[in-house]
Amino acid sequence: MEAQRTVSAPALGNDARSRNHPGFWAFVVHRVSGVLLTLFLPLHFWALGQALAGEAALDAFLRWTEQPLVKFAETGLVLLLAAHLGGGMRLLLLELAAWRGWQQSLLAWAAAFSVAAALAFGLNVV
Repeated sequence: MEAQRTVSAPALGNDARSRNHPGFWAFVVHRVSGVLLTLFLPLHFWALGQALAGEAALDAFLRWTEQPLVKFAETGLVLLLAAHLGGGMRLLLLELAAWRGWQQSLLAWAAAFSVAAALAFGLNVV
């Protein structure tokens, strides 16, 4: 009789090492930013609906958005948007272009782009 195959320890070790690879973390950031942006959409649609409810409702909403915590959350939103954009552009390059060694540095560039965009927004540079 043939013995059943079991998962050996080295296979599990390889899986743990792959989670330390920068590409894995780029994948995680891209997925998490996409999910969080999706969760933001109902709030965004509600805010747009305030404009349809009338001038007074929109003015009240716009006054509420001047709070520091809301401004901080907007900066986080820009960070999520930039991270998702950077990750998506990285994926397009990986899938449409031949693999080159320099493409690994796209991870660092995508992260730098995301942080720079959020800081520029948060500091009212843009």
